[in-house]
Amino acid sequence: MVIIKLSNRQDEILQMVKRSGPITGNEIAKKLSVSRAALRSDLAILTSSGNLEARPRVGYFYNKDLQVMRHSERFIQQKVNDFKANPIVVEKSTSVYEAIVQLFLEDVGTLYAVDSEGHLSGVVSRKDLLRAALGNRDLQEVPVSVIMTRMPNITTINPEDTLLEAAKKMINFHIDSLPVVREVEGRKNTYSLLGRITKTTITRAYLEIIEG
Repeated sequence: MVIIKLSNRQDEILQMVKRSGPITGNEIAKKLSVSRAALRSDLAILTSSGNLEARPRVGYFYNKDLQVMRHSERFIQQKVNDFKANPIVVEKSTSVYEAIVQLFLEDVGTLYAVDSEGHLSGVVSRKDLLRAALGNRDLQEVPVSVIMTRMPNITTINPEDTLLEAAKKMINFHIDSLPVVREVEGRKNTYSLLGRITKTTITRAYLEIIEG
């Protein structure tokens, strides 16, 4: 889909039809204090580009379907790096008890465990912590390294990937968040933790695009 840059008058016409449509060409001309002939090329561009629909003896309509397509296209192009949030991190030696406290204090569903160098070592979900709590063990003595999902079994996303790719991964792998990572040069399956992307992040990003 090709997006045409509108002139100021074309944008004004588009907003007018969006507010007041259906509206005839003569009514538009009257509101803008110009002749009907002066608007001919503007209306032709707006209808041929799909921004407006025209119906004989009725007038011009705002094409909502086209705007939805544009919002979707913008969403597809957005990069993870522009929407990632700060990761909620614990050391892999942190006790399960402390991790549970951290989870509720931060009001998140997933914690990221790191090693002594700060590299991603594992992922601890709310479900992991609940399962451990139901095991009747001393939660202050059990480190999260015992219950976490470890590399290379962690589903990750790169900062240059799109939000669409992130959404697909979360749906396909039935997870609520993704660590945003970059592989450490020369060290396979060793990643620097840059951020996180969640289902809430995806939803908020789409709303920002629609409302923007």
